[in-house]
Amino acid sequence: MSDSVNYAKLFGFKSIPAAVIFAVCYIPLCVWFISQAIKRRTYVVFTVTLFCVMRVSAFVLRIVLIASENVGENESVFITDEVLFSIGFFGLLFGAYGLVLDRLSLLTVPKAYDNPLTFLMHNRKLFHLALIAGMIMGIIGISDSTSSTPSSSGSTLRKASVVVFVVLTILQAYQTIILVMSERSENPEVIAHYFGNSIGARHDAQIFVGISALLLIREIYMLATIGSSTTQNRESTWYPFVALPELMCVMLYALPGIIPPPAPSIVTPLSNR
Repeated sequence: MSDSVNYAKLFGFKSIPAAVIFAVCYIPLCVWFISQAIKRRTYVVFTVTLFCVMRVSAFVLRIVLIASENVGENESVFITDEVLFSIGFFGLLFGAYGLVLDRLSLLTVPKAYDNPLTFLMHNRKLFHLALIAGMIMGIIGISDSTSSTPSSSGSTLRKASVVVFVVLTILQAYQTIILVMSERSENPEVIAHYFGNSIGARHDAQIFVGISALLLIREIYMLATIGSSTTQNRESTWYPFVALPELMCVMLYALPGIIPPPAPSIVTPLSNR
């Protein structure tokens, strides 16, 4: 008798159609953002493009894991798929954080919401270091905790990674609330001057609220299922609470004007005209 373990079946990978649908949905988004990355070369476009490429790769890999018994029993392929799904979130949160900060920096209203927490949140290096730390812990934790010989340290690192991303997602949501409050006091002409009249420019704060809510839904689910990788990967809940919110976030990033042009292309402030 074979002692081989089918990791895809063990962790609840069952639906090929669901994985195909999500892979197909990401392909046009991937093509769109690649074309934008070539034209615009901004850090946000690059990170969202990388996220889309990771998601297409991960869903294709998931299809193969489910369809092929031999691949499903390959521990390295399974871990690679799990790592791709885990680290991709970095791009979505990184993009939301950077865009909200960029828009806040251009507002002319007094910074009425400045406080020590806001000051720390505006430290891009600190936020990025925390993101990288969470990503590294996640990679090591997933690789260890889902292997054939899991250890308690791997599970601890995986849980710590989830907690880090939850905290950073909450901080980003708080920052988005500050943006909404600040823009309510801003002169509409200033916003139109910097970003134009596209849907992303006119409704950016509301769109970022939507992005933050979707990111929170994902992370709350990850936190609620932190104790079990099997429960976390259950398709009946993983697709609606993890895969779908991520896809909707990318679709919101694709709205015209939500990602502004590079700094040299942004016109000068009204006061200098």
